[in-house]
Amino acid sequence: MISVNNLSVHFSGYYLFKNITFNLNDKDRIGLTGKNGAGKSTLLKILSGQQEAESGAIVIGSGQSIGYLPQEMIPNSSRTVLDEALTAFDHIIELENKIKTLTQEISEREDYESEDYAEIINCLHELTERFHMFGGNNRQEESEKVLLGLGFLHSDFNRSIAEFSTGWQMRVELAKILLKRPHFILLDEPTNHLDIESIQWLENFLINYFGCVVLVSHDRTFLDKVTKRTIEINSGKIYDYKVSYSEYVHLLEERIQNQQSAFDNQQRQIAEVEKFIERFRYKATKARQVQSRVKMLEKIDRVQIDDIDMSSIHFQFPQATQSGKIVAELISLSKSYGAKKILSNIDLLISRGDRIAFVGRNGEGKSTLSKILMGEITDYGGEYKNGHQVKMGYYAQNQAALLNGEKTVFETIDDIAEGDIRPKIRSILGGFLFGGEDIDKKVKSLSGGEKARLALAKLLLTPSNLLLLDEPTNHLDIQSKDVLKHALLQYTGTLIVVSHDRDFLQGLTNTVYEFKNQKIKRYVGDIFEFLESRELESLHSLELNKKEALNKAKEVSENKLKYEKAKESDKEIRKIKKRVEQLEEEIRNLEKQIAEKDDLLANSSENVSFDLTFYSEYESLKKSLEKTMSEWEAEFLKLESI
Repeated sequence: MISVNNLSVHFSGYYLFKNITFNLNDKDRIGLTGKNGAGKSTLLKILSGQQEAESGAIVIGSGQSIGYLPQEMIPNSSRTVLDEALTAFDHIIELENKIKTLTQEISEREDYESEDYAEIINCLHELTERFHMFGGNNRQEESEKVLLGLGFLHSDFNRSIAEFSTGWQMRVELAKILLKRPHFILLDEPTNHLDIESIQWLENFLINYFGCVVLVSHDRTFLDKVTKRTIEINSGKIYDYKVSYSEYVHLLEERIQNQQSAFDNQQRQIAEVEKFIERFRYKATKARQVQSRVKMLEKIDRVQIDDIDMSSIHFQFPQATQSGKIVAELISLSKSYGAKKILSNIDLLISRGDRIAFVGRNGEGKSTLSKILMGEITDYGGEYKNGHQVKMGYYAQNQAALLNGEKTVFETIDDIAEGDIRPKIRSILGGFLFGGEDIDKKVKSLSGGEKARLALAKLLLTPSNLLLLDEPTNHLDIQSKDVLKHALLQYTGTLIVVSHDRDFLQGLTNTVYEFKNQKIKRYVGDIFEFLESRELESLHSLELNKKEALNKAKEVSENKLKYEKAKESDKEIRKIKKRVEQLEEEIRNLEKQIAEKDDLLANSSENVSFDLTFYSEYESLKKSLEKTMSEWEAEFLKLESI
């Protein structure tokens, strides 16, 4: 358990949180929520030991470990993907070295019955148990399984990490945390760089994880799937709800309504008291009553309404002009980057009014096909026909990064605004939460979320009847995503969305194209119907996996039993070997003594006589040799049988 007691952090003239107290229990699944800047990431850093609080205490149980993935980091490694993942097992390697040291020490000792020897054996047994518990013999297999779950291919394992984008490198960092199996996992926006399949795999991993999990995420479905407790940070305080995110939202609405009702009632009471004071302030006969009410007002505990950030973007796409019935057609289209083929013989027909989702693992060609549709990529094989009177609007995955950082927010929109739109620029920017002095900020000074909103504002000013959005929800909070989704539901043109956000896609599209192994496959229905059909398709392979898992568990159990037997056998062998060596040494000594007496008898003159003691010793040596030889033979046979 982690106990947080009276924790306070002061930032830029106000408290992020003040004297907050709560516990993280062993199997908690917690979502941290609060408006941007509330202190969610700061709290994770403090819990992980990356940052110190100004006051208060954090008590972590003895021997408890913490794994923390920040929202952004710059990994720096020259290892391969697999080798970097295997660094998660440094503690296993340390255990392995201790086991080798103790095993060597045991082989050199002879005090088998001593307490010290027994203590070493017990210590070796405990270390061996820990080694097996942490998957010491399966660390490469475990690493490969987690890397595959997070979207890597077998062919990626021996590639240098430096060849991958920052997003893929972040996946390796996440894999290392999961492989270390800490008691507490703290993840700050872990789904930012993951595709739908990887997010689902991570969900299942975290749901079944033995320890505590704390998440900060803007992915509503991910939060609802994993978490069962929500901690809200608000105006320096925390509110702790034992429910998932969606249930928390309903309870939050009730809380604000109750606060508003209490506030309104109190304001009415205060107004009545102030009216009385003002009316009778100068009447001597009412002086005592006036003073009483003045003191009452001074002592009253004022009801506060929590500062909930209700601001959100608000806009709607302009009415789309009608295109031809066929919007786009691809015939046997293929695309490669050098020797790497991305798309192979793709056939696709997009009709007017289609609402399509492109899904699949990163690197399977979703963004590539989007760029072909937009005309940004022209060096492809096959044929692409653009429909009649099609006007495209495009939001690229890196759209925010393509903005000119030296221009102001106002200039960015003013450059593309035409005709009647120009007088409405300030109003449009206000709809995307750029008000007052914000419009004069340079783009390079904006946050990721602000840049995403500005890129969407640009898209709004480009009338289109085919809208193609590549990961439009990146950097948007849940509220802004809801508004964007509502605007897209009202959009009358043809829509193609590339996204890994299941909550955003649900109900927004009615056809799913899955990108896999250079091909695309069409599914009719929304994203959850697609995911359900995928699960049904994989039942057979799932059953096979279950059998493999059972066989593997049986194999592990048998291997462990064999290991225990081998350990006992090794101990017995070492003991017998020691005895055989001792007996062989005794035999050599006896044979040497007998040989010396034989020489005396053979080389003595006739005048020399030997007393009875000499012959008695001589016979005794022979008998001892015979007995020792017999014992040696028995021990040697025992050794051979083992």
